[in-house]
Amino acid sequence: MSNSKLMLGAAFVAAGTLGAWGIHELDAQQEKPPFTRTVLQSPDLSLQGRAAVVARVDFLPGATIGKHTHPGEELGYVLEGTLTLEVEGRPSVTLNAGEVFFVEAGRVHAGKNGNTPGKVLATYIVEKGKPLAMPAP
Repeated sequence: MSNSKLMLGAAFVAAGTLGAWGIHELDAQQEKPPFTRTVLQSPDLSLQGRAAVVARVDFLPGATIGKHTHPGEELGYVLEGTLTLEVEGRPSVTLNAGEVFFVEAGRVHAGKNGNTPGKVLATYIVEKGKPLAMPAP
C-alpha cells in the first residue's frame, strides 16, 4: 500500500472519530436541562409536617421554567443574572442580582432567565412527603 493511500485512510479514520466525538458533544449540549436545582440542605422543622429545603438553582441563558406550584412558600435571592418572575395575580417583575422574591404556597408562577447564566438561592418551606414542585394545569 502506498504512503498516500495509508495517509488518506488515516485521515478518514481521524475524521470519523472526531466527527463522532463532535456529535457526542453536541448531543450532550442538547440534553442539558435549561435549569438545575441542587438541594443544599433539607432539615425537618419544629412545625409538624414541614421541612425547609434550601437549593441553588442554576439557569442557562434564556432558560424558562414553565408554570408550576410548590407545596409551601418559596423565598428566593438572585445571586447572578436577571430573572423575570411571573406570579399569578401579580404583574411580572424583573429581578437582578441582589434582589429577593416571595411566592405563596400553591401560587402558580413561572420564570425566565436573561441572556447570561443565572443563579438563585431558594428556600422552600414545604409539606413533607410532597414533591418540591408540580406543573400547573
